[in-house]
Amino acid sequence: MDMLRGEQIAEADLTEWRKLAQGLHARYLVEDFGAGVRFVAAVGEAGDAIGHHPRVSIGPGYVGLELVTDDAVYRDDEGTEHVVEWVTQQDVDLARRITEVAADQGLAADPASVSEIELGLDTADSATIAPVWAALLTGSAESQGRGSPSDEIRDATVRVPNLWFDDSDEQKAPGQRFHVEVYVAPEVAEQRIAAAVAAGGTVVDDSEAPSLTVIADQDGNRGVLCVAAPPATKD
Repeated sequence: MDMLRGEQIAEADLTEWRKLAQGLHARYLVEDFGAGVRFVAAVGEAGDAIGHHPRVSIGPGYVGLELVTDDAVYRDDEGTEHVVEWVTQQDVDLARRITEVAADQGLAADPASVSEIELGLDTADSATIAPVWAALLTGSAESQGRGSPSDEIRDATVRVPNLWFDDSDEQKAPGQRFHVEVYVAPEVAEQRIAAAVAAGGTVVDDSEAPSLTVIADQDGNRGVLCVAAPPATKD
């Protein structure tokens, strides 16, 4: 099934969901653990009907959901097909159905609270170092390039954050190699940046804002705040 582009996801008008990194994310508020379990059971039945299910987490007062297709098809500029982890139409369809299930159970969504963490590593030779990180992070060589046309490390069990590699000049003097990428909902991005600055951080690059904003701490360590396009609203 073909992956959906950003504009297609936005046009789906999934007001209770946010596109962060590879998937669609939602969080619903529940009164207690039992209510969360009942909601997840109903979501499971909805998924059974189409043969697709979300990743689920349950915590105090909430149920977190992520929808992503493991075998989405991506076509590069040359027309070559790659199997990737990304959002497809089945994720959009199930997201709409889950929204209906939540409404039936009287649950409110909290889309501003969703977030996702990824790691980035600058390197001039990802193919050489990726096997080391695949073994260290996941214990499996299959995690290298899993769901990605690159050497990115993705754990099938989602126990650890994804690690992707950013091309760097091997002649460049060594600097900060690792950085953290924090994906947040669009409506909280400005607040998150302001809080980081108030805590002593500095915005060092906002040339791609609001999609990407690079923030440094007092020691010069950098992190990237990432924001996907907000869902489109219908007239």
